[in-house]
Amino acid sequence: MFPMKKIISKGNFDYYTIGWRLGEEAFYYRFVVQDKGETCYYNKWGARDVPSEFYDFKIVPGFSTPDWAKGAVMYQIYVDRFCNGDKTNDVETGEYKYIGDISRRVEDWSRYPQPMDVRDFYGGDLQGIIDKLDYLQGLGVEVIYCNPLFVSPSNHKYDTQDYDYVDPHYGKVIVDGGRVLENGSQENKDAEKYRIRTTDKRNLEASNELFIMLVEEVHKRGMRIILDGVFNHCGSFNKWLDRELVYEQADGYERGAYVSADSPYRSYFLFHKDDPEEWPFNSSYDGWWGHDTLPKLNYEDSPELEEYILSVAKKWVSPPFNADGWRLDVAADLGRSNEYNHGFWKKFRNAVKSANPKALILAEHYGDPGEWLQGNEWDSVMNYDAFMEPVTWFMTGMEKHSDDYREDLLGNADYFVESMTYHMANMTTPSLQVAMNQLSNHDHSRFLTRTNHVVGRVGKLGPEAANRGVNHAVMRSAIVLQMTWIGAPTLYYGDEAGVCGFTDPDNRRTYPWGHEDKEMINFYRDMIRIRRNNVVLKKGSLLMLKQAPGLIAFGRFWDDSQIIVAINNSGCLREVTLPVWRAEVSDKSSMARLMYTYEEGYVGEFEEYMVHDGKISFMMGKYSAIVLKNKKW
Repeated sequence: MFPMKKIISKGNFDYYTIGWRLGEEAFYYRFVVQDKGETCYYNKWGARDVPSEFYDFKIVPGFSTPDWAKGAVMYQIYVDRFCNGDKTNDVETGEYKYIGDISRRVEDWSRYPQPMDVRDFYGGDLQGIIDKLDYLQGLGVEVIYCNPLFVSPSNHKYDTQDYDYVDPHYGKVIVDGGRVLENGSQENKDAEKYRIRTTDKRNLEASNELFIMLVEEVHKRGMRIILDGVFNHCGSFNKWLDRELVYEQADGYERGAYVSADSPYRSYFLFHKDDPEEWPFNSSYDGWWGHDTLPKLNYEDSPELEEYILSVAKKWVSPPFNADGWRLDVAADLGRSNEYNHGFWKKFRNAVKSANPKALILAEHYGDPGEWLQGNEWDSVMNYDAFMEPVTWFMTGMEKHSDDYREDLLGNADYFVESMTYHMANMTTPSLQVAMNQLSNHDHSRFLTRTNHVVGRVGKLGPEAANRGVNHAVMRSAIVLQMTWIGAPTLYYGDEAGVCGFTDPDNRRTYPWGHEDKEMINFYRDMIRIRRNNVVLKKGSLLMLKQAPGLIAFGRFWDDSQIIVAINNSGCLREVTLPVWRAEVSDKSSMARLMYTYEEGYVGEFEEYMVHDGKISFMMGKYSAIVLKNKKW
C-alpha cells in the first residue's frame, strides 16, 4: 500500500493525491481507507469491506482513444434505406441473381421489407447522405457510422466483392448498359449490366470520388465518419474467388480462386479439397458458419492476404479518403485461432494508427471484450453487454431481438446496476468513453417496438404488429438514459423519427421522409443539445445514487459541474429523494431542471429544485425521466 496526501477539502469531501511513475505493463489499483480499526476498499465495485481484484481500476500506459470520439453522438446509416439521392445508380430488377433469385428494385419507398430482403433495393446511396447532412448536423450528430459501402451484391453489403472501391450502386454509374438477366437465366456470367457497373474502373473511380466528396462535406460541418470493415469473410462474388464468374468476363482482372487452381488468390481461401482435378469451379472452400456466399478469409496460410487487408485498413483512413475510423464486423471470429486473431488486430491497430493516429477502431463483439481491450488492439466495442442489453431488460423486459419477455427483469434496478457494473469493469475508462451505446441497430429489433412487449419476429407476426401498442414515454426515458450515460450514444437511423420494426429484416425499414414523428425528432434534438452543451456528460464520472424497483438515479460530475438523472420506469407516481451530495453537489445550493419527460410528452423549461442537507426531493410521474444540473452555471 502507498499512502496518499490530502491536498484540499471542499464541501463534504477531502481530496487526496499520489504520484506514481508507470512502467510498460498495465497498472491496477484500488483505494484503501482505514479508520479506527476499520478497513474499506474502493474500486469500480464501490466501497466494500472486502477487496475484489476483478473490479480494480486499471491504467494501460500509452493507451488512449481519440478525444473527438469521447462521448460523441453517433448516427448509424444503413445506406440503402436512408435516402435515395441518385436514381440513375439504382439496382435494376433482374440485374443479377443472388441466393436463388434475381435482384429487385423496390419502387415504393414506404413498402415494408419482405421476409427475404437481402436482394431487394430501395435505392439509398451516398448522394442521399450528402443531401441530408444539414438534417444530421441540425439534429446534433457528431459522427456518422455507415454500414458497409464497398462493392457487394446484397443490400447489407457484409459480403464484400471488392475492398478497393465503393459500390457504384451507392456511388456513381458513369458507364452503363448491357443486359439484365433474361427470363430463366441462372448464370451471373450473363449479367452484363451488373458486370459493367461493378467492374468498369470508370464507375469504381467515380464512386470513390463521390465518397471523398462525402467525407469533405462531413468534415466541413465539424463531423466525422467511420466505415464498416468486414475482414473475417468476403462474398462469393468477390473478385478473388469469383464464384459467380462476373470477373471472368471483365477486362483487367486476374482469375478467381474458384475458377483456377493457378489463381494468385488461391491461398486467400481454405479449400478442403485441393487436388488439381477439383478445378475449375472448386466449391469446397471454407465458408463462415458454413455459408457458401460468405467465404472465410484464410489469413494463416496467406501472408499476401494479410498484407493486402492491412493496406486496405490504411488506405481508407488516409488521404484522399480520410475516413475517421473503422467499425469491425465479427472481429473476434477473424482467423482460425485466438492467437492469430490477437496478432492480426495488433498489426491492424499499428497500420491504422500509423496512417491516422486519431482514427477510431470499434469492434462488434458479444460477450467479454476484455482480452482485446488491453491497449494494443481495439479502442472499444459496440456496447451490447454494458449498455444495450441491461438497458433493454430494465426499460422493456424484452430481449434485444424481441425473442423473449422477462417480467422479472422489467424495472429490475438491481439487475441493471449489477450488470452495468460488472460489464463496465471489463473496460478501461478510455474504452468506455468511446463505446458505441445503441438502443437499436441493423441486427436487432427497433427499441420502440420492444416497448410493446410483443415477442416474435416479422415472419409470423407481420410488420404491423411491430407498430402496435408501443410506449413513447418509455422510449423517451431510454433516450434520456442513452444521452446521459458514459460512452458514445449512437442513434440507428429512423429511431428519432419513430420507426418501428422487429429484428432483421424488419428493422431495416426506410427512413420515413415526410412522415416523421416530429415530436420524437425534436426530443432527440433537445437531448443531444443537452449532452453536447455539458462536457460532464461526455467525460464526467458516474455514480449510482439510488436503485429501487422501477427506479434508477445516478450522478455525473466533472470539475465544478454536476448533473443528476432519475428514471421512473413504473406505472405509478412516486416521490424521489436523492443523496446528491455524493455526486459533489454542495449543500444550500439548487439544481435547475434541464429536461423532464412524462407519459404524454416532455418539458425542457427551467424549474428550480433546492438542495437540503445534501438531498433533493421531487415527484415523478409514471414512465418519466428527469435531468437536473447544479445551478452554478
